[in-house]
Amino acid sequence: MIVIDSVAQMQQFARERRGEIALVPTMGYLHEGHASLMVEARKRAKSVVASIFVNPTQFGVNEDLDSYPRDLERDKEIAAEAGVDVIFAPTAAEMYPAGYQSYLNVEEITAHLCGASRPGHFRGVTTVVAKLFNIVAPKVALFGKKDFQQLAVIRRMVRDFNFDVEIVGMPIVREADGLAMSSRNAKLNPEQRRQALCLSRSIAAAKEAFRGGERSVAPLREAALAVISAESAAGLDYLEFRDQDTLLPLENADERTLLALAVRVGPVRLIDNSILGEE
Repeated sequence: MIVIDSVAQMQQFARERRGEIALVPTMGYLHEGHASLMVEARKRAKSVVASIFVNPTQFGVNEDLDSYPRDLERDKEIAAEAGVDVIFAPTAAEMYPAGYQSYLNVEEITAHLCGASRPGHFRGVTTVVAKLFNIVAPKVALFGKKDFQQLAVIRRMVRDFNFDVEIVGMPIVREADGLAMSSRNAKLNPEQRRQALCLSRSIAAAKEAFRGGERSVAPLREAALAVISAESAAGLDYLEFRDQDTLLPLENADERTLLALAVRVGPVRLIDNSILGEE
């Protein structure tokens, strides 16, 4: 495995292997969820590239850009074990050189959920992913479903801008106690880590009510909210039942309904989601 930090060098590698690359975009501080994407990428292409870049344009004012966890040496070990051929780890100055002023924005689908809570976030996401697609030229790119809205936004961008890349969404990987794996979990103290289980437990409560025959969104939401409200360190950002294709709100749920939520546990904002009809 090699590490490339230059756009020009990454483009040269991509030209030599055009049509043979699977890309796994990450912000580093890798965990088993990232590794699962890389292992799947190994099955889908001759060469696997994992980008590691804490993208400043997707962080808003007073968000955790400076404190976002970083450990490139550890990331190298995890990526190598998962079968990655190249880590692309550019600096911010390499990706956004002096005078940079071009951004890509997907409308409507970014206006709610995380987009409402984090203005400008998805403009940063789509811009950096579009740049990665142009630099790496992958035939396939893999993203985790934990960031369900992000995955939907990337798919819309790919359709609208005719990117010649297949987008693959991969299942959420969870800790043994149900907490969705996230690089930000490392910022939780032990008590916050315990209280963070309210995200997965709130999903379980809503799904139990759904399996019991409840279809109205209002009582399903109340069942989930009761779990979050019981934790003193947990502050709700949103808890929504949405159409998984359009992300539009619903009054009545079915087996394809997406339950998506964001909760602040202490200083850390965590997200999770599930499809009501899935185990």
